[in-house]
Amino acid sequence: MKAAYYEGNRTFVVRDAEIVPPGPGEVRLQVAYVGICGTDLHIYHGAMDQRVKTPLVIGHEMSGTVAELGAGVTHLRVGDKAVVRPLDNRGESPADRGYGHICRNLKFIGIDSPGAFQQSWTLPAFVIHQVPAQVDLKLAALTEPLAVACHDVRRGQVRAGELAVVIGGGPIGILVALVARAAGARVVLSEVNEQRLQFARGLGFEAVHPGQIDLPAYCRDLTEGRGADIVFEVSGARAAAATMTELLALRGRIVLVAIYPKPVEVNLFQFFWKELQLCGARVYEPEDYEEALRLIAAGTLPLAQLITQVGKLADLPAIFRALDAAPEGMKTLIDCTQT
Repeated sequence: MKAAYYEGNRTFVVRDAEIVPPGPGEVRLQVAYVGICGTDLHIYHGAMDQRVKTPLVIGHEMSGTVAELGAGVTHLRVGDKAVVRPLDNRGESPADRGYGHICRNLKFIGIDSPGAFQQSWTLPAFVIHQVPAQVDLKLAALTEPLAVACHDVRRGQVRAGELAVVIGGGPIGILVALVARAAGARVVLSEVNEQRLQFARGLGFEAVHPGQIDLPAYCRDLTEGRGADIVFEVSGARAAAATMTELLALRGRIVLVAIYPKPVEVNLFQFFWKELQLCGARVYEPEDYEEALRLIAAGTLPLAQLITQVGKLADLPAIFRALDAAPEGMKTLIDCTQT
């Protein structure tokens, strides 16, 4: 079989690799499609070289079929469609309070251990979710980022009729907007990139450029002066963190989705004055994966429109170079069945 190895210095090499038979409690998957995400690009840029042990097969947004079962695996059958929830929480301790998805010794599969950019992938059975038989495997490859959005919206306790502002119109921002809208919220998406603004508008969203309108006033105009009920900060922009509180109504809520590796300015006075709430949202729990699969199977979200291109595994090095030069697209998939 073939696998794509990240070797550092913005270099991937596609070469032969050994198929690993599943041991007890493990499953071998035949990989179909793998999405390229922002974390993969960070790895490609060398930003995670202290963590990633090269050479390593990376990638974690995938779909495939069950090829072989190890002893003791009973919830899957050979031939089942499947996706991977790439969180290995076997290092969880009582100090983690039962939150295995964010436990202190969490290992992220595809970063801390081999990932999905390969034709055959052997994993612990507990990270594998069965995909409904009618679901297209291209769409199933979006389960992981969609589960992120499901977790974000669940953490935000979005209710029908609320005004939700999503700051950032990249793939995760669009998915958060879709899930929030499916929960009954009116969604305004804030984005500075014109291509992404047009894409969001094509999906039926009110998409605005925060540098071209008074966004807090816009939110008040939509709500008889109240402001937004909830803000999802997905952009990671310092300006967004500094101004997000201005968009909110009294007792409004913020869900922090973006990663801020360094401290930034936040208007804490607004938290006191409006009695605001702020919560973090990191990755997902098993129920978020099941909700994502339910939404995909229902066919009510325009997920196919998020797939910008599909390339072959052999072309992965060139595709990463192209994405590095033009990252505005939504989701590129690698077809691992084609080499």
